[in-house]
Amino acid sequence: MKTYSAKPLEVERKWYLIDAEGETLGRLAVRVANILRGKNKPEYTPNVDTGDFVIVINAEKVQVSGKKETDKIYYHHTGYPGGLKSASVKELREKDARLLIEKAVKGMLQHNTLGDTQFTKLKVYNGSEHPHAAQKPIVLEKEGK
Repeated sequence: MKTYSAKPLEVERKWYLIDAEGETLGRLAVRVANILRGKNKPEYTPNVDTGDFVIVINAEKVQVSGKKETDKIYYHHTGYPGGLKSASVKELREKDARLLIEKAVKGMLQHNTLGDTQFTKLKVYNGSEHPHAAQKPIVLEKEGK
């Protein structure tokens, strides 16, 4: 019995469509990150990008539990002295709701070039329309249904 290791050129990629309406942010991000990494495939190899493309629609309708809407703070630094900026979930949602999902998924991927490559396969849209109909994405139902 030999161990199978996926080769980058042998990977067959699919497109998945996930509706974020009514989903909890963290649980949605875990599902998306696992698909982007390829953990839903039997040929998953940790050091090879075996993941698929993911389209997330209705990003503005994603939910957060508890008081995270006002209490959870996201920080980033501009690079200038005194440049630490902060924004709550509510402020981020008003600015661009796609950032919420993108930040949650980005934090669950590897923090190296492989994770950056996997992150490029994520497409997030605020409304229910998306320009990827030609790829014939597979619609994934909400967990527990």
